[in-house]
Amino acid sequence: MTYSERVYSDLKAKNPNQPEFLQAAEEVLEALAPIVDTDPKYEAVGLLERLVEPERQIMFRIPWVDDNGKVHVNRGYRVQFNSAIGPYKGGLRLHPSVNLSIIKFLGFEQIFKNSLTGLPIGGAKGGSDFDPKGKSDMEVMRFCQAFMNELYKYVGADEDVPAGDIGTGAREVGYLYGQYKKLTNRSEGVLTGKGLSFGGSLARTEATGYGLVYITEELLKDHGKNIADSRIAVSGSGNVAIYAMEKATMLGGHVISCSDSNGYIIDENGIDVEAVKQIKEVERKRLTEYLKYHPEATYGEGSLWDVVSCDVALPCATQNEINKEQAERLVGTGCFAVCEGANMPTDAEATQVFLDKKVLFIPGKASNAGGVATSALEMGQNSIRSSWSFDEVDAKLKGIMINIYYHMKEACEKYDAVDNFVVGANIAGFMKVADAMMAQGIV
Repeated sequence: MTYSERVYSDLKAKNPNQPEFLQAAEEVLEALAPIVDTDPKYEAVGLLERLVEPERQIMFRIPWVDDNGKVHVNRGYRVQFNSAIGPYKGGLRLHPSVNLSIIKFLGFEQIFKNSLTGLPIGGAKGGSDFDPKGKSDMEVMRFCQAFMNELYKYVGADEDVPAGDIGTGAREVGYLYGQYKKLTNRSEGVLTGKGLSFGGSLARTEATGYGLVYITEELLKDHGKNIADSRIAVSGSGNVAIYAMEKATMLGGHVISCSDSNGYIIDENGIDVEAVKQIKEVERKRLTEYLKYHPEATYGEGSLWDVVSCDVALPCATQNEINKEQAERLVGTGCFAVCEGANMPTDAEATQVFLDKKVLFIPGKASNAGGVATSALEMGQNSIRSSWSFDEVDAKLKGIMINIYYHMKEACEKYDAVDNFVVGANIAGFMKVADAMMAQGIV
């Protein structure tokens, strides 16, 4: 049994009920095998064992009171996975599906994603099984304050800087920040995704979606294709999906779809992004409302990936939204590129289909790194008590995403895995973290 196989076997035995975390770990360890199994220095210092084990896992109760005076108790998490290259950095997810396995998977992925940006930030993730949907602003505020009453003990501008994620938008970040400031009497960049009036960064809202399209554009260009000539399918209708659709449309792409947890819209005339913004960001309603704007569009229930045909797929909804059968069907429609906007939206078998069929595939740890990259830029602005223009931040974001692409490509070529960007992303992200861990000793 090789070193990487032994580490995964031990990890599986220790975490038998954490499928999402094990899926992410298996993918990374398989990709790293050509490096760690042939160089004994990594095994000598137990580097993989330390890499797959979080530095700290925090789990706590969150009691809060609804508008009717009823007490609710949710579970909160913060998994601080690796700080070798900088303070912990990763979002807070508020969704009923949140559990320790999902938070560990997201935190583990965040290590490599943050490393790929080239910025000095470590990997972490957190959240709660609280569902903000259907809650009043006051209920969300009370929950966020209760969450921060425990979380504040473990975070700080130079220790751990959380951010938004699914269910955690500007409203939630504002409430969290306000409570942190009250508890600590410190005004510092402890959270990113803040409002512009109290330390937020321009372009942060757009960053993950824009960054996804920038790296997709570079991928296509490098392979003799053009985003402006492409029929693009997007899933999801949150921040990532909305701004991916917006930027792709700006660059001449023909975006034909989006979705939410109930169903999907296919609009052959091109998705009306402003209508989606109105429905999702202002009215907070379901996508069925889109038909009021464009009755010629098609609405269906179920998974978008069962029906859509496209040249380029940008899955931006949630983990494991594309399975093996859907991947095979997508390839059959002529899809030649898939870039992940969400975290691990294609399951392991679907990813293998794309790789086997020579589909250009970029994993989320690289293609959705634009959000955390711009969060790190927000941290920098907070540190110098300054702010940059939208165009300055956007230009830095584009440069970071293009650099990620070429760092992945270089790793692919070096380790005889041309166009296997799963391998390229994992190796490129790993090397910086591994070097830092080796230099800092066994800690």
